[in-house]
Amino acid sequence: MTPASQGVELPSDVEQAVGPRLEAGERVLAVLECDLDESLAYARAALVLTNRRLFSWQPEGPLATWRQTEVAELKLASHGPTGSLSLLGSTERLAVFRFTAGQTGQARRIVEQWTALQSGDLDEAEAPAICPSCGGPLPPGENQCPTCTPKIQPRAHVSLLRLLPFAGPWKWTIGLGILLQLTMTAASMVPPYLTMPLMDRVLIPANEGRPFSTRLAALCLLGLAGSALVAWLLDWAKRYVLAWVSERVLASLRNHTYAHLHRLSLEFFGRKRTGDLISRLSSDTDRINNFIVLYVVEFVNDMAMIAMTSVILLVIHPLLAVVTLVPFPVIAYLVHRARKRLRRAYGQNFRAWSDMTSALVDTIPGIRVVKAFAQERREIARFKRSNDEVVQAADRINKTWSFFGPTVSLLTEVGLLVVWSFAVWQVTRGGITAGTVIMFVAYIGRFYGKLESLSLMAGATQRAANAAQRIFEILDCKPSVAEPVKPVQPGKLRGQIELRDVCFQYGNRRVLHDVGLSIRPGEMIGLVGPSGAGKSTLVNLVCRFYDVAQGAILVDGVDIRSYPIEAYRKRIGIVLQEPFLFFGTIAENIAYGRPDATREEVVATARAARAHEFILKLPEGYDSIVGERGQSLSGGERQRISIARALLIDPAILILDEATSSVDTETEREIQLALENLTRGRTTIAIAHRLSTLRRADRVVVLEQGRVVEVGPHEELLQSSGRYAKLHKAQFDTTSPESGAAEDEAPEREEVRSG
Repeated sequence: MTPASQGVELPSDVEQAVGPRLEAGERVLAVLECDLDESLAYARAALVLTNRRLFSWQPEGPLATWRQTEVAELKLASHGPTGSLSLLGSTERLAVFRFTAGQTGQARRIVEQWTALQSGDLDEAEAPAICPSCGGPLPPGENQCPTCTPKIQPRAHVSLLRLLPFAGPWKWTIGLGILLQLTMTAASMVPPYLTMPLMDRVLIPANEGRPFSTRLAALCLLGLAGSALVAWLLDWAKRYVLAWVSERVLASLRNHTYAHLHRLSLEFFGRKRTGDLISRLSSDTDRINNFIVLYVVEFVNDMAMIAMTSVILLVIHPLLAVVTLVPFPVIAYLVHRARKRLRRAYGQNFRAWSDMTSALVDTIPGIRVVKAFAQERREIARFKRSNDEVVQAADRINKTWSFFGPTVSLLTEVGLLVVWSFAVWQVTRGGITAGTVIMFVAYIGRFYGKLESLSLMAGATQRAANAAQRIFEILDCKPSVAEPVKPVQPGKLRGQIELRDVCFQYGNRRVLHDVGLSIRPGEMIGLVGPSGAGKSTLVNLVCRFYDVAQGAILVDGVDIRSYPIEAYRKRIGIVLQEPFLFFGTIAENIAYGRPDATREEVVATARAARAHEFILKLPEGYDSIVGERGQSLSGGERQRISIARALLIDPAILILDEATSSVDTETEREIQLALENLTRGRTTIAIAHRLSTLRRADRVVVLEQGRVVEVGPHEELLQSSGRYAKLHKAQFDTTSPESGAAEDEAPEREEVRSG
């Protein structure tokens, strides 16, 4: 890597091509490693962005360049498992780069950096940030260290072969299944061979009145029955063994994918639809399972049958064996053409199914809102549109199959006709016997039957390959919040928090600008400000749901990026504005952060959270089942259970995200009493909707447009007649702060909603 790249690592061959072309002061900002060509076949290419130009590299061909002024727009598009990035000039498209979904992050990075260059937001003289783990420089605008962060290189071509590592624990069982398969295939090859002596030495002599061997007839018939029975037993055992393995391989894949989903950052889930993720974990793995059980087993059987049949035919009559292969090249060509069409068709079909699943996941949990706003017709129409897309995608698949399947069948019939014609010619000349012809035709029937079966596997293979690709798209994603390579164990935190010139941005939109704040252990800080000021973003950074773009957040003097993520978050308690309860008992929801908590600890925590009384009024007390998302409880009851859940883990740092904004005054009073028990002795950051809740705060921080504009105690800020005083006056108007009676009538109440 040359100094010009300044932390952006280029592939060695790209570095050799681009490095010598860089001008003085020109540095690499981002790179997109493409892995598809125009026809969506595997091919390497790269798009390199510097602070002055764009370079297009290919393994063969000249290095193309465009100055910033020559490019009007970079247009990023997603096509499900693939994506494209187009370079648009003022009047024409300059180039298009295609890639698999695993490279989308690189493409998005190029667009962000290019947009920042165009808007002038990228400071070329800006010093790189420093990694807290190794002390090395971070790439410009990045929050992950290229040295410390393990790199997950997305595979260029996702195939079913990537399932093999998941089959490792059961390799001997798979070997047993394959052995059973080969033995079963060998047993099934016996009957056609026995037809030759049965025909030539038994049936024809008997038909002509000549003597024949009854012992030979009995042996042939016994051989036919025995081979059929053995083949049946082996087939049963083989299918059971491989189906048993398949279920466990796919269970391992589901477990691995689900665990990986939990390791991904919130940013990933913000870009995905819940229905699509559920579809990948359920429907796609089921498609792969069906493929393995129904088709892979048959594939092994068919290949073994074709190989054994070919050997037998070549031994019996080489010329006749060659004649049987006449239609084979045509069938192979048709399979190739059908595979390319089916790859696109099944990709569209899967996306359509995901959209339909997402429509269900969106509306069924929100059915109360749908009915409240009388939007049943609209949602029915929306589902119908998604369902119509599924039908249209299926029609494209069926259009290919309706031609492909019968054509292959016709070619196999042509092959049999050729064999019969050649056999008749040979028999009339005395070249072969009738028994040989019957045996040959029996083998040929199996040969072409298995060949047709293999050709029809093209659709099933593409279905499973697309399903596997969608799953591995998840596994190829890496978390934007990475674990440190040299972790520092947090131990028992005191709760001192320091924000040093913290900056953060969503895409190209800067949300926080050089925020600096020091919070003492045990201090309660209130965050207020208009919608979009950055309050929720700030607490998300403290929780390390995201990492800062610039600056640092220190807890007890240590950069939080040096703490292991799980160990750090276990020391943080969160009470959200809309608490989420899982389907289960009250006790299980309270003990969610500490599943090993005793019933006595759960009850004591519920008492402190002012929840014990209403819990006892439920039919089964702490063992009462709450509905999905806690819909069987009121908002205030859910909030107090959420407070108990946070209190039970005894956090050093507490985050309150508008914990009382959506409840009535009487319920708020109960929640405030619970919060007093929760915040006592803990460092607390509270996003406040109702400013009356901040009278207990040691200091109030006012945010506006991502900047801290005021900091101070509640009373002091009220007397300063600054921004906080104006917000307070707008909310309470002429009513005293103690009464809070005019909160609902305040004309500017919406100004203080969270960002």
